Amino acid sequence: MFASVLRTSSARCVLSGLCVAVGLCGGAVTAQEPTAPQSMQASDLQAAIDQLGNLDYDTRTSASRTVRRTVGAQAVPALLEAVASHVDGYVRYRALVLLTGFNDPRTKDAMRESLASPNDRLRSVAYSFFEYNTDREVLPTLMAQLGTEFAEFVRPSLTRALAAYGDDPAVQGTLVREALRGEDFFRSGVIEALGDYKAAYAFDTISEIVKLDGPLQDDAAFALGKIGDPRALEALASLQRTSSRERQPAIAASICLLGVNCGSHERYNVEMLRFADVNPGYQELLRASAGALGVLGVAGHATAVTTLFDVGIPSQDPTRAPVALALATVALRNTPLMLRVLEKRAERGGALSLMAEGFDMLEEDLSKERFFSLVRRSYWQAEEGSPTRDLMQTLIGILDF
Repeated sequence: MFASVLRTSSARCVLSGLCVAVGLCGGAVTAQEPTAPQSMQASDLQAAIDQLGNLDYDTRTSASRTVRRTVGAQAVPALLEAVASHVDGYVRYRALVLLTGFNDPRTKDAMRESLASPNDRLRSVAYSFFEYNTDREVLPTLMAQLGTEFAEFVRPSLTRALAAYGDDPAVQGTLVREALRGEDFFRSGVIEALGDYKAAYAFDTISEIVKLDGPLQDDAAFALGKIGDPRALEALASLQRTSSRERQPAIAASICLLGVNCGSHERYNVEMLRFADVNPGYQELLRASAGALGVLGVAGHATAVTTLFDVGIPSQDPTRAPVALALATVALRNTPLMLRVLEKRAERGGALSLMAEGFDMLEEDLSKERFFSLVRRSYWQAEEGSPTRDLMQTLIGILDF
């Protein structure tokens, strides 16, 4: 995940965290979020759906915002129709993503049909959907498509989906084989998924991979930490004695995940991040320590997330980008923790602007939509004037959804 393309959208007012006041961004006052889903004229809703693929960022963002705020009884049928028959393939893709935010049972049928779509983006969304919404009936299809799905940005979502069915013996054998063969880019995604789903069945395989110096070593170390088998400590401790400085952050975080001297290993990563921030020329160490703190954040370490904000908010590149990416990853992978951390911060504008930069770097549109949907529902359910309502309003305004 941390190898995602680094880019910044000027349209989101994320200029070094300078968008600091609630409801203020780029000099414009953010409109108050409606307190409930809104009814729409059918023609207006259709016009918004047609603009989902507009090349202009502001136009397509506004269109997505309009659809998200429409009552489900209107939005869902219109989105289903767009997924099935819209002439613009990108509109079909965006409609499928937006559909997931309405929690409608008909979404699952649209996803099943999308598994066979020639549109790479639709298949990727469908794979991710069945990762989060497991359905044993589609498992044979997922297994079969592993033999034909080689698109670089699609295959990882398929392997992650399969990892969610890791209690199936056939899936276990398949993913263990996939961790050992093919391009490193694909293997990296498999190893990460095995760790995220605590695949104890892959422990022996990953233990061998972690011994090999190279681009997969960090992924394997993190996976061992996430799986949590104490037998991994011996291999990780050996690596800690012999590996390069740039490998140490991942090893330290992984030992922490095993529950061994966690405080000292987290502090090590904090110190490395702060050191690399103020001393030019340590970009690899910077990326490694930011990524390691992000992994700890996903695992539930609020102090790691707080450190990322404290270092990242006043920073500039090269520090800012990897820190923003780590924070966005935590927001998507452990949303409840991120919301708790943000709710406790006295100053949120800079924190949210930093997180918005990370969102711009990530291409995980379905995960983002899940985050947006949770925030929007939390806003609608919270009492007027409550801290939760205020936080959600600020999130919506700065993340621009």
